Amino acid sequence: MYIAARLLSIRFVVILALALVLAAAAYGFAAANTVPTSNAGDGSATISGYTITAVHYTLNATNPANLDSVAFTIAPAVPAGGAVAVKLVSTGTTYTTCTVGAGGTSASCTLTGVTALAANELRVIAAQ
Repeated sequence: MYIAARLLSIRFVVILALALVLAAAAYGFAAANTVPTSNAGDGSATISGYTITAVHYTLNATNPANLDSVAFTIAPAVPAGGAVAVKLVSTGTTYTTCTVGAGGTSASCTLTGVTALAANELRVIAAQ
């Protein structure tokens, strides 16, 4: 009986020692990992960076209650591959993709289904 209990306690000590060795190895491996510096965030706030000026709306020639387009100057210039979109109705969820002119300092957006009466904001989203 004594021999069986002794063998059981030796097995327990060996298993415990093995678990400790594995835990130490895992910790050492994880501590050796390096992660490059980066930025991340969550939440919402105003992001500055672009200034919109010289806004010009074009009315529909047949029915001037409708807007055909909006054009504006954007600074700094939107680089090649960048994107610009607008929304004119604050309760709407539809954004219209704009065409950025040569040099990236002007944008023109062809509108559909927006009336001058419903247009109550000019929300511009621009990204590099």
